[in-house]
Amino acid sequence: MADASSRPAENFFEPKSPVRNATTVAYQAAVVGALVSVLQNALSSHKAGALGVLTRTGGTIGMFTAMGAVFAFTEATVANERQKDDAFNGVVGGCAAGFLAGIRTRSLPMALGSCAVAGAAMGTFDYAGQLAGERRQVREEKQKRFFKTPPISLQRTSPPE
Repeated sequence: MADASSRPAENFFEPKSPVRNATTVAYQAAVVGALVSVLQNALSSHKAGALGVLTRTGGTIGMFTAMGAVFAFTEATVANERQKDDAFNGVVGGCAAGFLAGIRTRSLPMALGSCAVAGAAMGTFDYAGQLAGERRQVREEKQKRFFKTPPISLQRTSPPE
């Protein structure tokens, strides 16, 4: 009879904290939004000076923050509800974030289109494994299966105490 350690790692689900994920991603997205806002401010001609980062293009920071938080919260919530960690969670999270971006334009067709595009993009990234990454245990198991183990005579042993 197989024990819990011999089961495949794919069947293991670790619950995610939606609030913690949303907060972490919101902070990261805020930094990216601030950089984009700085670039927008630097490349446009205006008389607001350096404060234009906050006064003229500051909405970019808020939008990036909101989209990041909505994506992470939705992805974690869907994963917890389904108890699966797969690409579908990224599709739903991307769709929610894209819908938020489309709503900013005050157009329902744009919101639905953004939902489809962002959902497809995030689902593709998750499916390819580029965004989600893999757990350290899974990676170590793959390495053990791939690489040969050295003969006993060549293995390093600790000196006797």
